[in-house]
Amino acid sequence: MTVLTRNVEPFGPSAPAAMMNEQFVRRSFDLTDNSALDRHAEANSDPAVLAEIEEIIRANGVEYIYYQLPTLGSRVVAKVVPAVHFRKTFRSGVFQHRTSMTDLQTTRTGALIGGGVGAQEFVALPDPETFTVLPWDTSVARVFCSAYEPNHLPGVGGRPLATDSRAAMRRVHAEFEDHTGFHVRSGCEPEMSWEGAGLEVIKKDGASPAYQVENLEIMRPVYQKLIRYGQAMGLDMIQGDYEDDGQLELNWNYDRIELTADRLVTYRQICRQVGRELGITASFMPKPYVGQMGNGCHHNLSVWENDDNLLIERGNRELHISPIGKQLMGGIIENAADMMGVMASTVNSYKRFWDVGQFAPDVVNWGLDDRSCLVRISSIGRMEYRVPDSAVNPYLSHALIVGAYRAGLDGELDPGEPVDQAADREAASGTRVPTTLGDAISLFDRSGFVRSVLPDLLVDHYAELKCDEWARFCGAITDWERDQYWETVP
Repeated sequence: MTVLTRNVEPFGPSAPAAMMNEQFVRRSFDLTDNSALDRHAEANSDPAVLAEIEEIIRANGVEYIYYQLPTLGSRVVAKVVPAVHFRKTFRSGVFQHRTSMTDLQTTRTGALIGGGVGAQEFVALPDPETFTVLPWDTSVARVFCSAYEPNHLPGVGGRPLATDSRAAMRRVHAEFEDHTGFHVRSGCEPEMSWEGAGLEVIKKDGASPAYQVENLEIMRPVYQKLIRYGQAMGLDMIQGDYEDDGQLELNWNYDRIELTADRLVTYRQICRQVGRELGITASFMPKPYVGQMGNGCHHNLSVWENDDNLLIERGNRELHISPIGKQLMGGIIENAADMMGVMASTVNSYKRFWDVGQFAPDVVNWGLDDRSCLVRISSIGRMEYRVPDSAVNPYLSHALIVGAYRAGLDGELDPGEPVDQAADREAASGTRVPTTLGDAISLFDRSGFVRSVLPDLLVDHYAELKCDEWARFCGAITDWERDQYWETVP
């Protein structure tokens, strides 16, 4: 066996360290490739791969395995399989109704989004390099899967499933790497809110509770479990802090986007487990409270050629962006509005942009170490994209970012000059981002750029899912409306 060198890597200390052959490294995500399913199944049948998985199962006493996939709505769906059957299911996969990829969500009129009740199933084949034992119960392991059309379906049988967002991101990145010779790395900053007995904030009136050690102490049982479980599942936890009331941000080291996206999904699962264990609630809701910070998930991005970070120039000690970096930035600036439906994916997401002074950018611009901008270039040579929030689907967000980078390089796009928004708000003004989910999804659905990056069927289903969410919100009667209108109109 050869050590994995591209696209996917060993996921953590309990994952196979060197199991993948060249078939796996170059796994096909071509939506017209009818042999993709069979090649994946053949690679999963490698005796050395199966032996290594079997040893992990034996050593940890694993009895059950979650075969899981992310949905378009950024949830996780799974089937549980007794570990004694892993050899069979690694080759044959598990089946799910294809509307699970759209969260099994019905429209307001009762239609099941993503194909209806009569839609066919898809087959999910495990990606062995993601096999990881759950540290809170070592009798259970989990493995991410890739989704395919079943072989028996005429015409499309054996092809990758078009609505698999995880596979879509990997395809976009592989094509970018083949086209440019570059690859993208990222690190996410997921903020989240915690509520429960004993978590009451300590602060003075008019002062932020951020960074105060007493508030970190209050959250000690939470962050200790999060860090321990994260480390056990392969996340290189590096730092964290207390931000606003009940808000905690913990970070892990940056890596290739395939790994970062999987790790964000893993971190969310860890947070839910910690909440269950401590009897408290954990929420990634983008804007839980008026007048307090929302839960962002800034994407810190860099583009590499081998071991060279292309955003900066070697030997230049000044805060700056390289000529290639400017073209990459140009792609983001050019397509920022069209990407908002993914970066801010819920009705609640847009409340971040209406609450003034809360570090949520509402103008399409960029700056040098300016946290008021949509994108800032940091002093350590990364591009911080500040729009995404903690409800984001990281596979879709990274796919669109990579697509924007490619558009910027191919078109040699100029992002304009950096702005100093803090010094001169008027001079820094520019195109405003969409400020409602309805506006954002309308742009997303009609975007030629989005449809050049993602499969049409994926875009259609995602747009339908989010249009239904917007329609449900528009049809809801809120407490604000009762307070505003009950006795005051006409």
